Amino acid sequence: MPSQQKKIIFCMAGVLSFLCALGVVTAVGTPLWIKATILCKTGALLVNASGKELDKFMGEMQYGLFHGEGIRQCGLGARPFRFSFFPDLLQAIPVSIHVNIILFSMILVVLTMVGTAFFMYNAFGKPFETLHGPLGLYLVSFISGEYKILPPKTKRFPVGSCGCLVMVLFASEVKIHHLSEKIANFKEGTYAYKTQTENYTTSFWVVFICFFVHFLNGLLIRLAGFQFPFTKSKDTETTNVAADLMY
Repeated sequence: MPSQQKKIIFCMAGVLSFLCALGVVTAVGTPLWIKATILCKTGALLVNASGKELDKFMGEMQYGLFHGEGIRQCGLGARPFRFSFFPDLLQAIPVSIHVNIILFSMILVVLTMVGTAFFMYNAFGKPFETLHGPLGLYLVSFISGEYKILPPKTKRFPVGSCGCLVMVLFASEVKIHHLSEKIANFKEGTYAYKTQTENYTTSFWVVFICFFVHFLNGLLIRLAGFQFPFTKSKDTETTNVAADLMY
């Protein structure tokens, strides 16, 4: 493939990676991960509410990784509330899972920015190492891959599972650990709330899209003419060291 076309492909992949990094940073800081509706179970049972009467006992909330807000209703009007996970809800939430979600989100941002730098370096520079060349791009692009870094005998480095881990850990925190109910019932001694619906919103889907953009970047590298690392045999790998180090 002509070098000019390779530059265009690498620039496209670099721009996609940069947009993903900005998207994840924005997603982490916004309370748009979950939107839930909550029912005041205590109030509804007291008056034996049913049908449209339940609307008077139905509240809602939305939250992200650091803060959120919502409205509680128990038949006496709306009660808006705001909360932050640190330090308000440390006693109510699974702290280790929540901290890991934030940690892997930050790692995802760093790896995505590294990928952006590698793509731009390959588009406008002259790569001289495997880490800066095609294998370096595969390293930071593939989500579940395990590829070598310099030196050749280095152990394989598992990367890219950060986006998947963020989504899986957050989903488990919300669904398995009933995060929305814990937030709604925090410091509520009189009323008990039950989650009715939970929907993932903008920030969660931004991470989901970034997860697949890395797959797309891997396909763009292949489109530029570079073989997938795992398709090469050991013999081919030893005889084509120059091709790995330079294009």
